[in-house]
Amino acid sequence: MTLEIGTIAPAFTLPDANGNEVSLSDFHGKKVIVYFYPAASTPGCTTQACDFRDNMASLTAAGYVVLGISPDKAGALQKFIADESIPFTLLGDEDKSVMNAYGAFGTKNMYGKEVQGVIRSTFVIDEAGILTHCLYNVKATGHVASLKQKLGVA
Repeated sequence: MTLEIGTIAPAFTLPDANGNEVSLSDFHGKKVIVYFYPAASTPGCTTQACDFRDNMASLTAAGYVVLGISPDKAGALQKFIADESIPFTLLGDEDKSVMNAYGAFGTKNMYGKEVQGVIRSTFVIDEAGILTHCLYNVKATGHVASLKQKLGVA
C-alpha cells in the first residue's frame, strides 16, 4: 500500500525521545516533512538525519517542520539526538503502526535479498493535512537536496 498526493495524511500520535506524545494534528496549519528511517545511529540513518540537521535553517525559513520516525525506543532516540545534535523531533513507532499506515514498512531489497523492514520514505504535508509529496525508497545520501529542489527551497 502506498499513499497518494492529494489525500489526507494519516493521523498519528507517537512518543518522542522524552516519552511525550506528539500528534500530527499538533502541527495543523504548518507544513510538515515526515520521514521514516530504519534505525537511529546506523550509518545511512545518521547521514540522512545530519543532512536534515544541516538544512534546517532553510527548511524552517520556508515554513517546514521536520519529524523523523523510526521503530526505536526512547533511549535510542535520546542518544541519537545527543550524539548528532539533531534539532528536530524524532518519534518512536515501536509497533510500526504509523509506518504501516504510510506504506513505509514492508518488503524491500537489502543486499539482493528480500526482507521485511522500514522503507526509507518521506512525506510532505501541507497546512490542511493534505499530502503534497509521497517519496518511497529514497536514498540516505542526497535526499534532502533533492527534496529541497522539489519544494522550491533555496
